[in-house]
Amino acid sequence: MTLSVRYLVAPLLGALLFASCSKSELTPEAPVAATALQNVSAPGFPEGFETGTKTAYTTGSVTLSSGSWTLNDALIGNTTADAKTGSWSTRVRNSGSLSMNFDLTGGAGVVTVAHALYGTDASGTWELWASANSGSSYAKVGSTITTSSTTLSTASFTVNIAGNVRLQVRKTDGSTNRINFDNITVESYGTGGGGGGTGTGGTKFLFDASHAELAGNADWALDVDSGITPRYPTPAASGITASTSETYWTAALSSWGVALVKLGNSVENLPSGTAITYGNTSNPQDLANYNVFVVDEPNTLFTASEKTAIVNFVKNGGGLFMISDHNISDRNNDGYDSPAIWNDLMTNNSVQANPFGYSINLTNISETTSNVLASSTNTILNGSQGAVTQLKFSNGATMTKTSGSAATPLIWQGSASQGNTNIMCLSSTYGTGRVVCITDSSPADDGTGSAGNTVYPGWTELASHAKLHMNASLWLAKQQ
Repeated sequence: MTLSVRYLVAPLLGALLFASCSKSELTPEAPVAATALQNVSAPGFPEGFETGTKTAYTTGSVTLSSGSWTLNDALIGNTTADAKTGSWSTRVRNSGSLSMNFDLTGGAGVVTVAHALYGTDASGTWELWASANSGSSYAKVGSTITTSSTTLSTASFTVNIAGNVRLQVRKTDGSTNRINFDNITVESYGTGGGGGGTGTGGTKFLFDASHAELAGNADWALDVDSGITPRYPTPAASGITASTSETYWTAALSSWGVALVKLGNSVENLPSGTAITYGNTSNPQDLANYNVFVVDEPNTLFTASEKTAIVNFVKNGGGLFMISDHNISDRNNDGYDSPAIWNDLMTNNSVQANPFGYSINLTNISETTSNVLASSTNTILNGSQGAVTQLKFSNGATMTKTSGSAATPLIWQGSASQGNTNIMCLSSTYGTGRVVCITDSSPADDGTGSAGNTVYPGWTELASHAKLHMNASLWLAKQQ
């Protein structure tokens, strides 16, 4: 987007617009325990078959980005008839198979496989099998899958095996009909519980505090101690029980963090001065070490490398929770507010323009809406944390969906038609990852923060606010 001199008026409007957007419905219910505790993507995955060469069906091994695989009655193809993401995918015929020749030492939680028919071939069936003894024996996982479309779709399997595990995809119909397989994702599997003092239990959520989220009258972090956001909120998360108050930590997102820990997840801040990277093994807070990245109202631009890291994190299976504020909400007076910063990430990155399929409008609205998508199956609106029926914006922006994109509008302005404009909350997918965006910081604000900051209890103002953020968090983490 074009960044104009409109930001220069921000200092004059600070007193009116920069308050965290003030916040009737009952207080939110206590979180319900979740069951899935998958961790980050397994090393080398997702496997997209973009490296390695095998042009014949004869049995042979090939080294791919994830490791060595044996392809039996299978090859790696790139013809126009091969269904694929990128340039290559595997093609399997007869009773062929794809078999890992290596163990995943971090186990396997949820595994997904993209599949489609080759060319005009008839339907076929296949299965996923797993071995916990280095391939000596295998057990079938989940149901037999029928492939009947030439368009890639994704099958999901809950493996949930800790320790060493290797996987095998088996074509089972025995016919000469061919099936393409691509984008195999594997989430490491752990049995961590209530978020220990080091923040390494369960599914891992990282809350950004590296982009001036504390600027001005804001406190968008899990915990702030004497003006500093520590990596691990204090006191330790291991002390949180079902009855722990959100005041256990001190910052405007502490309610959110405490609620996640109560469900068995772990949470961390990304402190100021810490780099946002993806695939940098020397960075202990590299995004590859987390399932979900939460960024609430960034107030400085992401660097080129940070934008690449964030987009690739989502592309490869991560969850991104984007929160914006309204137009002209530049809290640190650097010329950029959060709508501009998010739009810059989506339109000006090295991976793909408009990867998530929407843009944030330069608007400023305040209203309570009940214009919610009617869907009993959408787990963001009707998930384990309860049904979402309202959303209140106290100075927020709106969004526009790109026509035909993967974005799914969820909540609109009260007087708007349920279309591609006037959107207040939406979800999207990109690659194997997921995105949720809410364009006001007020609903996540729990009303507690550092001394001197004026914050408002949006989290409890409407019961739907906590339900929406928690359901969305669990959806991003692929827990529901």
